[in-house]
Amino acid sequence: MRLLSLVAAAAVVVGVEVAAPAPPVASAAPAYLTNEATFGTVANGWAKVERYRDTTPGFADEQYPPDGRGNQDGQRLTFFGGVAQPSSSRFLLYSAPGWSTGAKTTPVLLVHGANDNPDRAWANPNESGGFGCGSATCPSTGLMQYLSSRGYRVFAIGFAHKQGENRQQAQQVGDAIALIKARLGVSQVDLVGWSKGELSTRMYVSSVKPPWGRTDAGDVRKLITLGGPNGGYDYPFAHGYAHDLSIWPECGVNINAPSPHTRMTCYGAYTYHPELSITPTAGWDTYPGQRQMLARFDGTFGVDGSQQDWYTTYYGGQGFYTDGTGIQAAIDAGSMISAIQSAGTPASVSVYLLAGGSPNIVGVFNENRGPSDGIVFVASALNSTGIGHLAATALVGSVNHLQLGWASASMSQVTSWLA
Repeated sequence: MRLLSLVAAAAVVVGVEVAAPAPPVASAAPAYLTNEATFGTVANGWAKVERYRDTTPGFADEQYPPDGRGNQDGQRLTFFGGVAQPSSSRFLLYSAPGWSTGAKTTPVLLVHGANDNPDRAWANPNESGGFGCGSATCPSTGLMQYLSSRGYRVFAIGFAHKQGENRQQAQQVGDAIALIKARLGVSQVDLVGWSKGELSTRMYVSSVKPPWGRTDAGDVRKLITLGGPNGGYDYPFAHGYAHDLSIWPECGVNINAPSPHTRMTCYGAYTYHPELSITPTAGWDTYPGQRQMLARFDGTFGVDGSQQDWYTTYYGGQGFYTDGTGIQAAIDAGSMISAIQSAGTPASVSVYLLAGGSPNIVGVFNENRGPSDGIVFVASALNSTGIGHLAATALVGSVNHLQLGWASASMSQVTSWLA
C-alpha cells in the first residue's frame, strides 16, 4: 500500500497519468441458486428483496404447525409468492440502502432468530407493537439502518420456516454469502447471528452440515453472535408449565414456540398436541431448530421448583396437569450443541460474543436460575468452547434477549467489532 502511494505521487510529479485500481468485478451466482422473484417496493426501509430457491438435492420440506401459527405473514407472505408454508429450499435475501455504494470494504449479513423475520429483527422492532421488542415502547428502526447509515453494505436473510432445521438454514446462509460475493466482487462477508441465528451462522463457518451439504468456503471474516446459545439452553423444560400457558391453544394462546409436553390440562380439558412438542412425537416434528439448541443446565443452575409439574417436565413423565418425555429424550433426538462445539470454528474467523444481562422481559416467564437475558444464560451466550479465535466478549447488563438487536449499547458494540 505504501509502495503504491509513492508510485502514484511520483507519477503526478512527472506528469504521467496512473489508472486508479479497478473496482471489484461482480461474477455469476452459483448455478444451484434460482432467482424466482425480485421486489423493489419493500416496507421498513429496505432497498429490495429477492426470493431464491436452492435446487441442491437433499433439501427437505419441513412440517408446519397445522393451526397456522408458523405461517409466513405480513409482506413476507407476498415475497414467498403468497405461499404461507413455503418450501424449506426457499429463502429471501434483503438488501439495505447503500448495499452497492457503502464505503465499508466488508459487507454484513444479518441472520435473525426463532419465530422472527428480517423486518422486525433488523429494520422495524415496532412491527409487533408495544412489548414486541422486549420494551414497553419499540423503535421503528434497527441495526439495519444503524449500520447502513455508517457506510456498511448490509444484507439480511429470511427463512421459509420460522423454526427450521439449522443445518439446512446454515446452507442458505452460505447461499446468501455466495450471492453477496458474486454481486459485489468481494471475497469475505461478516456475519451477525441473533439468538437461534447463532446456530446457523456458526454451523456454516464450522461446516456442520447435512450429508448432502457443502462445507464453508472460507469466506467469513468475522462472526458476531447476539444472545446466541453457544452453550445451549434448557428454557422450555426448566419453565415448561409457564411456557405452555402461552402456547397451548386450549389455554387461549398460540405463540409459535415448542412445548416440552404432549398433553396438558387447560380449563379442565386434558388435551393432546404432539404437533407442538419439541421432541418428535406421533409423526410430528415442527420445531427441529429449537431441539438442536438444547443442553442441560440442571447440574449448574438446578431446576425451577416453583413451576407446576417441574420434575416431570424436566425429567419426563406424567405430572398433575402435563405429560412429556423430558429434556434428555429431546436432546437424544437431535441436539446439535456438542457437535457444533466439537467441530470448532476456524482460527481464520474472528468470533465475538455479545450477551444481555437483563432478565426482565414483560409477558415472558423470565429465566430466574442464574444470570441471563431472560431466555439464554449469560454463561451460554459467552461460552467459547470450540471457538478457534475468540476476538472479544461483552456483556450489556441493561439489555434483555429481545432488545439485543436494537438497543443503542448493543448496536454500538456490534459496530465497534465490525470496524
